Amino acid sequence: VSDHKDFKKLLRTRNNILVLYSKSAAAAESSLRLLSSVAQEVKGRGTISWIDCGDTESRKLCKKMKVNPNSKEKGVELLHYKDGAFHTEYNRAVTLKSMVAFLKDPEGAPLWEEDPEAKDVVHVDSEKELRRLLKKEDRPLLMMFYNQYNYALFFQVLAGMNVYSSEFERIKEEYNVRGYPTICYFEKGKFLFHFENYGATAADIAEWLKNPQAPQPQAPEIPWSDEENVVYHLTDDDFDKFIKDHSSVLVMFHAPWCGHCKKMKPEYEKAAEFLHVASDSPGVLAAVDATVNKALAERYHISGFPTLKYFKDGEEKYTLPHLRTKKKIIDWLLNPEAPPPPEPAWEEKQTSVIHLAGEDFRESLKKKKHTLVMFYAPWCPHCKNAIPHFTTAAEVFKEDRKIAYAAVDCAKEQNHDLCKQEGVDGYPTFNYYNYGKFVEKYSGERGESGFTTFMRTLRERDHERVGKKKDEL
Repeated sequence: VSDHKDFKKLLRTRNNILVLYSKSAAAAESSLRLLSSVAQEVKGRGTISWIDCGDTESRKLCKKMKVNPNSKEKGVELLHYKDGAFHTEYNRAVTLKSMVAFLKDPEGAPLWEEDPEAKDVVHVDSEKELRRLLKKEDRPLLMMFYNQYNYALFFQVLAGMNVYSSEFERIKEEYNVRGYPTICYFEKGKFLFHFENYGATAADIAEWLKNPQAPQPQAPEIPWSDEENVVYHLTDDDFDKFIKDHSSVLVMFHAPWCGHCKKMKPEYEKAAEFLHVASDSPGVLAAVDATVNKALAERYHISGFPTLKYFKDGEEKYTLPHLRTKKKIIDWLLNPEAPPPPEPAWEEKQTSVIHLAGEDFRESLKKKKHTLVMFYAPWCPHCKNAIPHFTTAAEVFKEDRKIAYAAVDCAKEQNHDLCKQEGVDGYPTFNYYNYGKFVEKYSGERGESGFTTFMRTLRERDHERVGKKKDEL
C-alpha cells in the first residue's frame, strides 16, 4: 500500500491487519519472505500489508501514520491494527508459528515456547514429532499436554504439546487427556502413568523424577457432617422437623467435590460459632449434602453449589447467592430482607443465540448451513468473558437464514452426555458444524471480531462458489 486513502479503506474493510513498515525495499526483503508464508496460513482470518517508507509516495503515508522505521535497528517495524484502529506493536517472536498464532488471536497469550524460561523444554507441534521423540528418547520423559488457554502452570517439564486442536483427538484418547494440563510420564517411549501434583515446584518435580511413582489413591475425605463443628447437618429424614422447631434458619446446600463450598465452609462455620454463643441469636446455620439428600435437593430445585436458602417459621423465604463471608451472613440475619433480583441467565435473555439441549441438538443444526456452537458452563470465568462477544456476533448475522450461533449449557445434567459426545473437555469449547456435521474446533480469537470474521469467511467462500458455477454455466 502506498496511498493514504487506500490504507484507510483497508482499515475500514479488514479488522485484523499486521503492517510491515520498512525504510526501503531492501530492508523489507527477509521479512516479506516470512510474511508471505504467514499470509497463506491466516488467509480469511488476518491480513498482511507492506508499506515502503523509502518510496516517494509511501513516505507521505508513513508520515501521516507517524511511523519511522529508520529509527529501528533493522529498518523495519511491525504494527497491528484491529477494528479500524491501531492496536499494538508486534513484539513477539518473529517466526512463522508465533506470527500465525498472534494473528489468529491478537489478544491471546504468547506461545509457551516464546517464554525465555521455557528454553529447555522440548516443544512438540505434531503427532509425527511426538512419535519421533518417544522413539529416540531413552531418558525418562515428562510430557505436559496443554491448550493455549491453560499452560502457564510451571515451566520445568521436559516436553510440552498443545493439543487443543481437533487434529490431536487420537493423541488425547491414547493418553487419556480429559482436561488441561495432563502430564504423562514415559520411559523408553512407553507411557507408564500420569503425574498429578500440578502445584509442584521445580525442586518437587526434580525430586520426583529421581524415583517416579504412579499416583497414590487419595484417602477419602471426611464428610463435613462427621467433622467437629456447630453447623447443624440435616438430612431428608430430619429436615422438616428442624425447620419447624427453629424460627430462623439459613441452610447451605453443598456438594463434597464443590471448590466454592470448600472455600466458603470456614466462613460459614465461624458465623455458626458466633451465633451459637450469642445471647440473642438472630438464627441458626444448617447444611445439607445435596448429593446424598437428593429428595431435598429436588424439592428445592438445587442446581448449583453452594446454594443458600433462608427459612422463616417453617417456610422457605429467600435464596441468597450473595452471602459468602461470616460478616455478610451475620449482618444479613440481623436484618433479613429480600436479596436484589438475580441477573437473568443467558438463555433467559432475548438474543440471537439459539440455546440447544441434548434432545434437539442435532435436528436444529441440520437446518443451518453454518453453525458455531459454544459449549459452556455458567460458572466459568472464560465463558463469562466470551458470552457478550458471541452474542454480539450472533446479532450481526441474525438476518442470514443459513447461519446460526448456538450455545449448550454443559452444567445441566440433561446435556452431560451431549457435551461428552461432542468432545468437550474444557470451557468454553467452540465447535463448527456444517448442516449438523462436525467440521472443526474453532480456536480463533474470542472477541466479536474473531467470531464474525470466522463466519464471514465461510459466507464469502459460499458466494465465490456460486459465482464460479454461474461462470461455468
